[in-house]
Amino acid sequence: MKRLPLIALVLALSSCGGDPEISQYGSQPDLPKPQRGLIPTMTIASPAGWGDRRPAVPEGYQVTPIATDLKIPRQTLVLPNGDILVAEGKGGGDAPILRPKDLIAGYFKRKGTSSVKGGNRLTLLRDANGDGTYEGRTVFAENLNAPYGLALVGNRLFVANQDSLVRFDYRPGQTRASGPPVLVTRLPGEINHHWTKSLAASPDGRFLFVGIGSNSNIGERGMSVEEERAMVWQIDAETGAHRRFATGIRNPTALAVQPGSGQLFAVVNERDELGPNLVPDYLTSVRAGAFYGWPYAYWGPNPDRRVQPFKAEMVNQAVRPDYSLQSHTAPLGLAFSNAAMGARFADGVFIGMHGSWNREQPVGYKVIFVPFRGGRPAGPPVDVVTGMQADGKTFGRPVGVTVDPRGALIVADDLSNTVWRVTPVQAPARVASAR
Repeated sequence: MKRLPLIALVLALSSCGGDPEISQYGSQPDLPKPQRGLIPTMTIASPAGWGDRRPAVPEGYQVTPIATDLKIPRQTLVLPNGDILVAEGKGGGDAPILRPKDLIAGYFKRKGTSSVKGGNRLTLLRDANGDGTYEGRTVFAENLNAPYGLALVGNRLFVANQDSLVRFDYRPGQTRASGPPVLVTRLPGEINHHWTKSLAASPDGRFLFVGIGSNSNIGERGMSVEEERAMVWQIDAETGAHRRFATGIRNPTALAVQPGSGQLFAVVNERDELGPNLVPDYLTSVRAGAFYGWPYAYWGPNPDRRVQPFKAEMVNQAVRPDYSLQSHTAPLGLAFSNAAMGARFADGVFIGMHGSWNREQPVGYKVIFVPFRGGRPAGPPVDVVTGMQADGKTFGRPVGVTVDPRGALIVADDLSNTVWRVTPVQAPARVASAR
């Protein structure tokens, strides 16, 4: 009987003052003073069906849904023959409630997600004649555990579940796995406050990189539950042996290897509850042995003294990320582009931004392009897929982004359970894929 008044009070307390607009894209973001309060600023992402609407894309491009009614699509992988694998699942949910604000924030965040149960499967989409319509749809593998990261190395398909890295044998044209998954190695899976396990392979296929998020916002569960978390693992693809590749990365939600250089990049979800403009989420190259600050520092040597016990000696060790993506945008997808996407988007990365909860004015809820120059991010971002929020409603939330080398951007939308395909209007002549 008292829930509605309580929620109304929370909304009133968490929506005071508005969010000042500051410059937070690029290598030198504005960093205001931290703001802390009894209840974090929150705005519900009220879900609504797309109906006749469509996302907006730049002039000269078009967007079409190629799969609907999925079961929480997260990441996608374009196979060599043009088929698309979609990882569907929803993990986590086992983290104990520590504070009243955790209960309140959790309630609001759940209101902004799909009510569909996660599929725990891989779905394969096929466009048999190359006309952009994916008329074939089969379940490639099922009974997985919140699959997320995907990587193909030769004839082996690797899948990062929320608690394990597994592999399947794969042959071109295959529509269903030929057998059960083979365990490569276990991944940290207890509590799983941040459950997504991102995945990328080294250019030679010898190593796999797995992004493992923290078990808390800022260490409030104690650092013992953060063992082997908030970091990127490097895993030997043959033996499953792993080492810590880079640490202090709160939640590396997507990984990608830069063509040519072989440099690993990540997008990272930073910490909350320091105000609407702290701490910037970011895109960065991931350097072997580097420490990126969490939980003791952010954006280089800026201390976060909420952490107890605080280790001041760790602050100056923190590496500054390459490129800020604004605070609370929640980037979950990362893909390097190529010339097939048009001259404007030929050199750089596409980033899927799932969208904010910890601010009054929503941010994110779109796909952007960050241009590169000389192999590094440079210049302001370009909006690529927008229109996912309007009139107080949220129609879509981008997660994984993948570039089809034939000239298409594939976007997984885990709110409307849709996979979108963005292509240049003047696309190259149609070529049917070999199956």
